[in-house]
Amino acid sequence: MSASGSWVQEMESVYLYRALAESERAPERRALFAQLAREAESQAAIWSAAAARASEALPTPFVPSARARLVAALARLMGPVRLRPVLAAMKVRGLSIYSTSKSGHAMPTSTDEIGRRHRGATTGNLRAAVFGVNDGLVSNASLILGVAGATSAGGAGASGHAVLISGAAGLLAGAFSMASGEYVSVRSQREMLERQIAAERDELAQYPAEEAAELSLIYQARGLPREDADRMAERIVAHPEYALDALVREELGLDPAALGSPWGAAIASFFSFSTGALVPLVPFLVVSGSHARAALPISVSLTAAALFGVGAAMSLFAGHGAARGGVRMLLIGAAAATATFFIGRALGVAVG
Repeated sequence: MSASGSWVQEMESVYLYRALAESERAPERRALFAQLAREAESQAAIWSAAAARASEALPTPFVPSARARLVAALARLMGPVRLRPVLAAMKVRGLSIYSTSKSGHAMPTSTDEIGRRHRGATTGNLRAAVFGVNDGLVSNASLILGVAGATSAGGAGASGHAVLISGAAGLLAGAFSMASGEYVSVRSQREMLERQIAAERDELAQYPAEEAAELSLIYQARGLPREDADRMAERIVAHPEYALDALVREELGLDPAALGSPWGAAIASFFSFSTGALVPLVPFLVVSGSHARAALPISVSLTAAALFGVGAAMSLFAGHGAARGGVRMLLIGAAAATATFFIGRALGVAVG
């Protein structure tokens, strides 16, 4: 980015910090954003001097962009905590103060501890897989029962061929939709994260003292005495291999290790959804001939058992009992499937 572009970015940060300071009720957070605004002004002055040396014209007087004005208005209306992803994308720092408890998590006492609490977390992937299976179960079971209700509206019984085609189409459509959605979502987040990390890397090289001062302000806002915060920030910035990680986490509230591969997320989403969607479809694939009428009740039974199992698995993330989670998921899925069945039956009568 050119010096003039960096100047504009810092001036927008000044504008947003002042808006956040106005919207904050907590004195320590209001003071943090006011001080960050002053630090951003100092950094803008550095870029202004660099632009002058490079004979780059600055767009003075500075006028914040329409996007910055909109974000500032939303922050005043809704509060900063609800806009964390948007603020992070606009390079607003200090957002990690919203991700801790009132007392905050323990401060690191050495550079080796920077980011340690974020490492090795795989629970998120497991949770996403469980929810993907659940989505496939509920959506395809509802679709299959809706088609079964429509084709049996005249009393002739459900058409196994129609249910099979509809269920297969629902499986593929849902799986590809989930996969593409996951790919776009993770890709967009990674691009934002990579852009923010690159900007932090440039600023760390350009003015390390100012970056250390900002990091110290964040630690002070979270309860660390000023002398200890200054000493910790200086120690971190003195080690570039740790400083960038700490700045991204503490200034932007982002976790560099939190996002995996977009393709990995898409493939995992595709197969987890497909696994769930296949359960209510299996009986229609294996039961035929004179036993075809048994496919629907078998499908309902398998789906009910799977829903209970998924609900019990979800209890691992919610902290309540497995039986409670299983029954709740079973009731939710049953309600969705029953409603779809009777809607399909009503449509089948009306159309037929």
